[in-house]
Amino acid sequence: MAQRYVRVQSYNGNIYYGLLQPSQSVQVLNAAPWCNGEPTDLILDADKYQILAPCEPSKIICVGKNYADHAAEMGGSVPVEPLLFFKPPTTIIANHAEIKYPSMSQQVEYEGELVLVIGDRTYQCTPEQAQSKIWGYTIANDVTARDFQRKDHQWVRAKGFDTFCPLGPWIVRKLHPGARLQTFLNDDPHPVQSSSIDQMVFSPDILVSYISQIMTLFPGDIILTGTPMGVGQLKIGDRILIEIEGIGRLENHIVVSM
Repeated sequence: MAQRYVRVQSYNGNIYYGLLQPSQSVQVLNAAPWCNGEPTDLILDADKYQILAPCEPSKIICVGKNYADHAAEMGGSVPVEPLLFFKPPTTIIANHAEIKYPSMSQQVEYEGELVLVIGDRTYQCTPEQAQSKIWGYTIANDVTARDFQRKDHQWVRAKGFDTFCPLGPWIVRKLHPGARLQTFLNDDPHPVQSSSIDQMVFSPDILVSYISQIMTLFPGDIILTGTPMGVGQLKIGDRILIEIEGIGRLENHIVVSM
């Protein structure tokens, strides 16, 4: 099993990065793993912590229409260059946390995505240099208020509601280039999304290099690499599960926003 890097909060309020053990205990690191964090003697038993989103990015960069089948289902063509947008850090929630359905929207949808976690300060790198800048991989749900995306003609409101970026549950260092991404809704055993990540139009190396020509990426920043075909509507009470082979499962419930 690949090492799983987590971020947790102990029940006395301290926040740590750590390594998740097969027993579900966490061996605490003395710093973020991309900052050369080393294992310490502190072990948190499985009932002594709450899992958090696995990093605290300064920015969340997202890529739109990066699978040809999704671009087609949205009624558009594949962009000539990566189509970029942001989600604010306040959208991030952890595995098993609640996605709040905003009362002003009538069409909230899921988008299962592979996430790149940056491990080094990155600016104007080449595609050949980019792989060394990717520290690891995790999972995100790019939750979207689709009605506002159509109405506003830009995506700030549609993508930016609090809780609209479930992230986790942990980070792994290595990932097979053909790993399968699947999204499941409630108890249906048939996935609503199913694709391999090598079907991306722009590969992770190309994305990191392209974005780094525009902005400096910092350790812990994340890049959501786009979603495949099969996006669909969420309802209050739904359970949405996104699975990427070699990483794990990200699961969240939909609740009404108070």
